Amino acid sequence: MSNSETLARLNANKPHFLNLMGAEITAADTTALNCTIRFDISTDYCHSGDIVQGGFVTAMLDAAMSHAAFALEDNILNIASLEIKTTFLEPSRAGVFNATGKLLKVGRSIGFMSGELFNDDGVLTATATTTAKLVRAR
Repeated sequence: MSNSETLARLNANKPHFLNLMGAEITAADTTALNCTIRFDISTDYCHSGDIVQGGFVTAMLDAAMSHAAFALEDNILNIASLEIKTTFLEPSRAGVFNATGKLLKVGRSIGFMSGELFNDDGVLTATATTTAKLVRAR
């Protein structure tokens, strides 16, 4: 499957909550094993004025990391996070973000991924790593 076909498949099947966060999957590279999602985050997701609440920052990173695994193979039906660590480097303020997830290592049932979150100015605001269970079609 080509990268453009993979991108179309991912956008057609993304969970509804991503639409609520203004998400569009903009890149999926099955060779580089990464995926980028663009988010448009309003102040509805913020505390202290315009600072995005940390759980939503983690959700953006988690979505990008998971979709990197979904981009790998179309037989991955579900991904369950076993562990996730988020590092907040800068305040993530309401606006446009690009979250890129990358597969570091994938086995039959476990995947290791990393993610980076950049604001619209290209500033890295947060990173994450995760270990996840991959549920594959039989």
